[in-house]
Amino acid sequence: MAGRFIISRDEQGGYRFALIANNGQTLAVGEGFPSKVACVNGIETVRRNAPGAPIEDPNGQEIQGA
Repeated sequence: MAGRFIISRDEQGGYRFALIANNGQTLAVGEGFPSKVACVNGIETVRRNAPGAPIEDPNGQEIQGA
């Protein structure tokens, strides 16, 4: 089973998503969105752009195991 996205309300009344692993660990949290539709669009953007995305280190340090 793949991880899951959870949508929740934030303190400002907007929406955020979290990507949760199967073991319950939070892997990523999205920015605040003004509506639930915008939040779902943010999730879809992550889904489209993440497969095969490279790992970069702005300091130029080598990343072991990546």
